[in-house]
Amino acid sequence: MTERFTIGVDVGGTFTDLFLGSSEDRVETAKTLSTPEDPSVGVLAGLRRLATNGGLDLETFVGRIGTIVHGTTVTTNAVLTRGGARTGLVTTRGVRDALEMRRGIREERYDNRFLNVEPIVPRRRRLGVAGRLDHAGAELEPLDLEAVRQAAGRLGDAGVEAVAICFMNAFADPAHEQAALRVVREALPGAYVCASSDVLPVVRFYNRVSTTALNAYVGPVLGDYLGSLTRKLQGLGFGGVLLIMQSNGGVALPDVTVARPATTLLSGPAAGPTAAAAYVQAEGQGDCIVVDMGGTSFDASLVRGGAAALANEGEIARLRIALPMLDITTIGAGGGSIGWIDEGGLLRMGPQSAGAIPGPVCYGRGGEQPACTDADLVLGYLDPDYFAGGTIPLDAEGARHAIERRIAEPLGLDVEAAAAGMYRVINANMAHGVREVTVKRGLDPREFPLVVAGGAGSLHACMIALELEIPTLVVPPTSSVLCAVGMLLSDLQHDFVRTYITPFGDLDFDRLRGLVGEMCREGNAQLRAEGVPAARCRHEAALDLRYLKQYHEVTLPVPLEAIEGGDAEAVAAAFHREHDRLYGYHLEEEGTDLELINVRVRSIGRVEKPTLPTLEEGGADAGAAVKGERRAYVPEREAFETVPVYDGAQLLAGNRIAGPALIERVDTTLFVSASYTASLDTHGSCRLENGGGS
Repeated sequence: MTERFTIGVDVGGTFTDLFLGSSEDRVETAKTLSTPEDPSVGVLAGLRRLATNGGLDLETFVGRIGTIVHGTTVTTNAVLTRGGARTGLVTTRGVRDALEMRRGIREERYDNRFLNVEPIVPRRRRLGVAGRLDHAGAELEPLDLEAVRQAAGRLGDAGVEAVAICFMNAFADPAHEQAALRVVREALPGAYVCASSDVLPVVRFYNRVSTTALNAYVGPVLGDYLGSLTRKLQGLGFGGVLLIMQSNGGVALPDVTVARPATTLLSGPAAGPTAAAAYVQAEGQGDCIVVDMGGTSFDASLVRGGAAALANEGEIARLRIALPMLDITTIGAGGGSIGWIDEGGLLRMGPQSAGAIPGPVCYGRGGEQPACTDADLVLGYLDPDYFAGGTIPLDAEGARHAIERRIAEPLGLDVEAAAAGMYRVINANMAHGVREVTVKRGLDPREFPLVVAGGAGSLHACMIALELEIPTLVVPPTSSVLCAVGMLLSDLQHDFVRTYITPFGDLDFDRLRGLVGEMCREGNAQLRAEGVPAARCRHEAALDLRYLKQYHEVTLPVPLEAIEGGDAEAVAAAFHREHDRLYGYHLEEEGTDLELINVRVRSIGRVEKPTLPTLEEGGADAGAAVKGERRAYVPEREAFETVPVYDGAQLLAGNRIAGPALIERVDTTLFVSASYTASLDTHGSCRLENGGGS
């Protein structure tokens, strides 16, 4: 029988990661340099490498692929670099400045030099039209369709490529927005046009207008990219299914994501927690902290009970987005993060990055500023002849010279001390990122194993854990491409939301059941269009609740049975418990009333997933895997020592390695510091326990 393949693809800022699963239970990984000018070039280069490794030509290989799950940073980068479409906004007369006014709260209230973020739609392309609904959806003023037509004409003359439509109180009745949508699409047939009632039909105008504007801003960018990628794949004979990773941790068809492109704004890191959960569940655990250090950024997230933490709103480049997404903290700390001296003479790392082009100095691609990878090379953690399996030779002398000129000399240090300083600073930055998802939310990071991902993560993980006093780390065998692995472990998911504002005591369960049923039907229709049989579909409901007069809500998962049965007491009791868990108090005994704001449904279509491969047992002695030794920096002792180097491909289940040591794989290197001892489990994960020496 002909071997068939499924492929996970994660396009990052520096590397494009690929993970292959096959019908014969074979797995393989590949990394290629990303190509920012056209990310599809890097994707095809990765597919070509996988094909060559399997002894196949590219067309034959692609013809055997059944499914490609693709995580993309195309929309993310469009926002970060302000490279999205030329966008216009049609909104209710008198409120066009909401994008600029935001919530009226200064982000940095004590910094009088802090400037407000520039809206992605400038004021001259934000046009107001007559027409008004009240909070309940009743028409106060009819929509002026002629004004909408004129606004579309003005935006067309301004050369817009996309238009966002967002009217006051459209969440209560979408009629005005949908009428305007038809007019604008007719007037501007070549533009990408979207309405808030399709993107985010909920209360709170700023959240809605900002999200809708972002959706329009990235729509043409994502559409062009996916169109180009699809055509290239079809030209190679791809006849399978292409799925796109969404920010909520689920996947969807390209047409679905193009209709709501804002759902991909955090697509890149969204699959990592799913893969991390699979690896810790294999060890009988359901909770973990996930860190992913790639070439450009560092992502930290939390998994509890086998599921990644979710948020219903967040920011990207200081712009509000209010769609369900995995709760991930991202900072500019990666292998390409540049070291520099600030005006006070202090050493800094990032957030600016060398990226894929030119990359760190040691890549030999024209980079001149020393990056984290340059420091790792000088400290002996990387073999210049075996980086990326030897496909990218590293320039050690170039790295030393850059660190000496830009860091060591200004600080009065030697090159090794400067590199060690760079290493310590970026580790401290990443430890702070972990605190954002744990300590700041009332959780103790010492109570969670740290799952390590990203090509650079394994070199820094021990020191991050030591800083946070985390006793246990897990480095999966596919850690360098963990997000690509997670994409093949992710289900189809679609999120729906409706606003229903009412005191909880006045809750009309018939209306609530109607809203939930309506969203479940939408989910079923979407999943059916994606080819998911009914037996594999399920729905999860949640309510956004708060104590009366509170500003923020708590999103509470609620069993569908409780909604069907109208069990208000069980829902209220669950809310009090969740509020107490999150904030350390509840007001149940005081009898404080609750208020419902939004009703949510997540529709999930279960897909077939590859099984994690197992490793042959080999006992505790790892001596057979020793490939040599190298002089490397041991942070605990602030000195260079000769440490053993192990071939990660030769390690077997049960093998134990006391630090300090290096474990080299084709796609990453693991530094086991002096404080940790590593052991391999049956799935090939390195489990590191504190206590390996000092």
